[in-house]
Amino acid sequence: MSASQWFRKSISVKLVVIGCLILVLLIPTLMLYGLVYERKQRQSEAISEVSEKWGNAQTIVGPVISIPYLTFDKTKMSNIKGFIYVLPDVLKVDGEIKPEILKRGIFEAAVYKSNLKISGQFKGISYSDLGISSENIQWHDAYISLGIPDMRGIKETIVMNFGSKELTFESGAKAKDLFESGVSAPLILTAESAEQTFDFNLEVKINGSEYLYFSPLGKETQVSIKSDWPSPSFAGKFLPDSREVTAQGFTANWKVLDLNRNFPQIWQDKAYDIDNAEFGVDLLIPADHYQKTQRSVKYAILVIFLTFLAYFFVEVIYKKRIHPFQYLLVGLALVIFYALLLSLAENINFNIAYLIASLATTLLISLYSRAIFKKNNMALVIGGILALLYIFMYVILQSEDYAFLMGSVFLFMILAVVMYISRNIKWYEDEQL
Repeated sequence: MSASQWFRKSISVKLVVIGCLILVLLIPTLMLYGLVYERKQRQSEAISEVSEKWGNAQTIVGPVISIPYLTFDKTKMSNIKGFIYVLPDVLKVDGEIKPEILKRGIFEAAVYKSNLKISGQFKGISYSDLGISSENIQWHDAYISLGIPDMRGIKETIVMNFGSKELTFESGAKAKDLFESGVSAPLILTAESAEQTFDFNLEVKINGSEYLYFSPLGKETQVSIKSDWPSPSFAGKFLPDSREVTAQGFTANWKVLDLNRNFPQIWQDKAYDIDNAEFGVDLLIPADHYQKTQRSVKYAILVIFLTFLAYFFVEVIYKKRIHPFQYLLVGLALVIFYALLLSLAENINFNIAYLIASLATTLLISLYSRAIFKKNNMALVIGGILALLYIFMYVILQSEDYAFLMGSVFLFMILAVVMYISRNIKWYEDEQL
C-alpha cells in the first residue's frame, strides 16, 4: 500500500484530522460567544438610552434635617461651618408603581410612574449629645432635604406639611455630604422649637426605570409598595417582611429598624455614610435569552465532538468513509445553530426559538447524513443522537442550580456508551477504513 493510500485510509490519521477540525470550529464558536456578548451590550445601551429620556433608576433618601453650626479651627484661627444631620424617628412610605414597556428597536425597557406618600415624625433634636452649644448653632439657616438621583423624573411640585408649616421644595441638594442630587426647603428653627415633635407628610410623583429603592433613615422605617408588575425582583440590603406576587401584580412590605443599619439618628459633618443600606424592587425585564444562549454556546464543542464521534464510529463499524469536508459541513451546521438561536430568541420566546433552531439543525444534518450513508436507519441514528444532545442541553439551561451535577452524570453516561460500543473494535487489525 502506498503512503498516500495509507494516509487516506488510516484510522489514526482520521482521528487526528477530526481533532484538527474540532479545533478549527472553535474559531466560529468563539466568534458567536462574542456576538452574544455584543448583543447583550447593545440591549443595555438601548435600555440606558430610553432611561435617560424617561428617568433613570431612583433611590429616595430622606427627608433629612440639616442644621449648620460654627466651630473654631485653631489651625486656621477662624470659624468654620459644619452641619448637624437629623433623621426622622418614624418614616413611612406608601407607594404605587405603574410600569410601562418602551421599545428601542427590538429591545424593550421597563419604565415606571410612581406615586409615593411619605409621612413620619421628627422628635426633639438632641444636639447637646454632640457637644455643640446652642449659641453656635445657626437655627435660622436649617433646611430639610430629600435625595432624588434623577431630577428629570419629578412630575409635580413637592410640598411638605411640616408641623403647622407648609414647605415647598426647591431644586438642589444642600446636604452634599449625604447625597449629590435632590430637593430642599428652608426650615427656620429655634433652640426652643427644635425640642418639639414635628409630624410631616408629603407626596412625590416621580418617573424612573429599572428599579425604585428607599433608604431606611427612620428609627423605624416602614415601606409598602404595590404594582401590577407580575415579575418583580426584591433587591437591596433588606428583603420584604411580607410579599404577595401574582400574575396581576405584587404587594410588598418592609420594616427596618435603626439597629439594622450602621448609622445613628443624629451626627455631625461626615461622620457616617448612609449609602449601601437601600432596599426596594427591580422592574428589569428578564433578558435571560442572552444568558441562556451564552451558556449554550459553552456546550458547542461537546456537541460537535459527540456528533463527530458518532460519524467516526459509523466509519469504523460499517466501513462507510466520510470525507473531512463533510465533517466540516456538519460542524458548521452545528455552529450555525447558535446564531439561529440568538437571532430567533431576540424576537420570540426563547423556548420556542430553541425548539425551532434545534429542529431545523437536526433535520438538516439528518437529511445530509441520509445523502452520505444512503441508508435511512443511519440518518435516524444521527438524528436521534442530535435530538438527545439538544434535549440534554435544554434541560441543563433550565436547571442552572443542578447544571454541573447533570452535566457530570451525562458525560459519565456518554463515556460508558462509547466504551461499550468500542469494546469489540480491534484497533490495530482494523487500522484501515
